[in-house]
Amino acid sequence: MITALAACSSAQAAETGNIQETAGAGLENNGEDLTRPESKVELRLEERTSGTSTKTNRITLYLRAEGIVDIKSAWGLSWFAQLPLRHKSTEMSDGTHSTDSGIGDIELQGVLFREIDERWAYGFGLDLVTPSGEDMLGSGKWQLRPIVGIRYSLLEFGPNTYFVPKLRYAVSIGGDPSRRNINEPQIAPTLNIGLPHRWFVTLYPSQDIRINLGDPISGQTGRLFLPFDAAVGRKVGDAVTISFELGEPIIKDYPVYNLKARLRVAAEF
Repeated sequence: MITALAACSSAQAAETGNIQETAGAGLENNGEDLTRPESKVELRLEERTSGTSTKTNRITLYLRAEGIVDIKSAWGLSWFAQLPLRHKSTEMSDGTHSTDSGIGDIELQGVLFREIDERWAYGFGLDLVTPSGEDMLGSGKWQLRPIVGIRYSLLEFGPNTYFVPKLRYAVSIGGDPSRRNINEPQIAPTLNIGLPHRWFVTLYPSQDIRINLGDPISGQTGRLFLPFDAAVGRKVGDAVTISFELGEPIIKDYPVYNLKARLRVAAEF
């Protein structure tokens, strides 16, 4: 009888193990989940238009590297470093043009994250923006941006569907005194929807919802910038993710951009 009970127990354990493996099988992380970082290199090509009487067009190539640090704990530690190469063209109301090209503001980030169970996880950390941008290609300010996010996996719709709202708070702490002070919550209620054949749709992948509590900018009539922001993409093979993101304002009382388009290519290593 003892032998039978032991066999039954072993069978139940094996079944539990199989269930756990099945729950994690087929997970296609596209890199937008703060609580499930990857070691990868990434290229982001972005174009933004802004302004009314004075129109500005910015084309930026972001060179980005991300990694995970093994800290021998239930917690995980991730980091990324991002270098923007930017071309900016401005058309004045009198018809004159100006252009500028060079390096933008370098960004560094570290995040601690932890998984609670198969559905829930959370993470928090700090993002640093340096005033490395040449001339008017950056903010001219040092910025500290604390960030926090929590993930809930909607397993009923598959392992690749999840909701991970993120809040980042940008505050300038020094730099060029002639440039505007920054005090701005930046929000992304990210919803990732996994689709067949490794496709996905992501609503609000970027922290583009903004509330300006700092110095006003030209054309500002209120504090809120609320865009429609969505991306569609596909995991190609086991290591490469390609996506295209488009953002367009719904509420532009605080004008951040008129239109944003971004192509993203990431390769895990």
